[in-house]
Amino acid sequence: MTGEKLRSLRRDHKPSKEDGDLLGHGEEEAAAAPGAVFTGGRGSGKGGRAGGHRVFSNNHQQRLKGPAGGGTGPGAEAERCPGHFPVHECVFKGDVRRLSALIRTQGIGQKDSHGNTPLHLAVMLGHKECAHLLLAHNAPVKVKNAQGWSPLAEAISYGDRQMITALLRKLKQQSRESVEEKRPRLLKALKELGDFYLELHWDFQSWVPLLSRILPSDACKIHKQGINIRLDTTLIDFTDMKCQRGDLSFIFNGDAAPSESFVVLDNEQKVYQRIHHEESEMETEEEVDILMSSDIYSATLSTKSITFTRAQTGWLFREDKTERVGNFLADFYLVNGLVLESRKRREHLSEEDILRNKAIMESLSKGGNLMEQNFEPVRRQSLTPPSPNTITWEEYISAENGKAPHLGRELVCKESKKTFKATIAMSQEFPLGIESLLNVLEVIAPFKHFNKLREFVQMKLPPGFPVKLDIPVFPTITATVTFQEFRYDEFDESIFTIPDDYKEDPSRFPDL
Repeated sequence: MTGEKLRSLRRDHKPSKEDGDLLGHGEEEAAAAPGAVFTGGRGSGKGGRAGGHRVFSNNHQQRLKGPAGGGTGPGAEAERCPGHFPVHECVFKGDVRRLSALIRTQGIGQKDSHGNTPLHLAVMLGHKECAHLLLAHNAPVKVKNAQGWSPLAEAISYGDRQMITALLRKLKQQSRESVEEKRPRLLKALKELGDFYLELHWDFQSWVPLLSRILPSDACKIHKQGINIRLDTTLIDFTDMKCQRGDLSFIFNGDAAPSESFVVLDNEQKVYQRIHHEESEMETEEEVDILMSSDIYSATLSTKSITFTRAQTGWLFREDKTERVGNFLADFYLVNGLVLESRKRREHLSEEDILRNKAIMESLSKGGNLMEQNFEPVRRQSLTPPSPNTITWEEYISAENGKAPHLGRELVCKESKKTFKATIAMSQEFPLGIESLLNVLEVIAPFKHFNKLREFVQMKLPPGFPVKLDIPVFPTITATVTFQEFRYDEFDESIFTIPDDYKEDPSRFPDL
């Protein structure tokens, strides 16, 4: 198994985007999962032992957001009524027969007053028959409870390998279905958009000193014609402090079948790879091994209290900052009120796991890589189940919002908060609208840093187009993105096709 693939697996499970949360959304990303490599250094650099972490029960954890319909008025009391969530109740009690009768008429994706779906409860309580029945009826997997954890994250904590595998497969199936649902709308939007050439520059930074020295920069060129897009880049992706460089081209052909729409060219080796969304049985099993041996990680960038103030310039006479960015005059703003909240759980890890993850982190911070660690995931067995649940349904559902009794394995959780400071330059002269940019970025979302850009510009921004902005890419890494050139143009159709002398290499880019 390649180092790139391992890094991809550790990266590809970040929290999904909900109202007010930006960080870590992606079509095939779980709602929470391992961050042992990327963020473990910040939280676990001192000791790396479970005993060094605070243990939180649910009623001590910070709430990032309340569940839909939550509150403290009379309505909240009604929501905590034990009979208000019949599907949750029969899952809680392990009543498979009653669940089978209710599942066709009741909403199985509904959240209770603590933000849990029936699938959350089935996983946390180890009620496997209920969980498999819910999955068979396509219960949503990419959903977070009030504490920011997905059913997959809770399954990793519980430690049942079969359940983790089932959830992972269903998550990827639902992600593929979501992409296909969006495809007709996306193609229509691209067709209506004029043909253009766009150039932008990425410059990555970190407040971690060792990391700053090895982060990449990249100049990207985007050609759009009809429903075809070509992205030329020197950085296909990076994660875990390592980046994959080269002379690369990403081609989206809207006329092709979905399985053949996305192609990556390696222009140096003259090979290409189609981006596939299906994974082999072996790849899935290896991914489960990595999930079971890594921290469960959740990070959200809250935008609820975000404000924009005009940046100032001058020493004696202060005035609003307006400068040219590329060819476009832009007004500069300071972005205030962004707070990055990250949490890391490791109750499912052994002391050996924690020490190994710490060693990997230290090696990476010194410029090493996973292959040098000779790290191959060992086939993980299911953990011993946690102590049987002694909480009754009435005690659980009637508990005050934010103080739900803990279900499952005792938490070992570390939390951190960091205020994120950013600058954004908005231009009224840029010819492209934000909505059009979002459609283009959605096509190239397999490149995770472009997906972060797409999420960020969906915020309610000041007037104009964001020609230069700072965005969080990972909890310790930010990127300054600059749109340097734009022009409407026409191109030779050959640039959107695979050259005749290129050969197919299905494993050239393991991260994709």
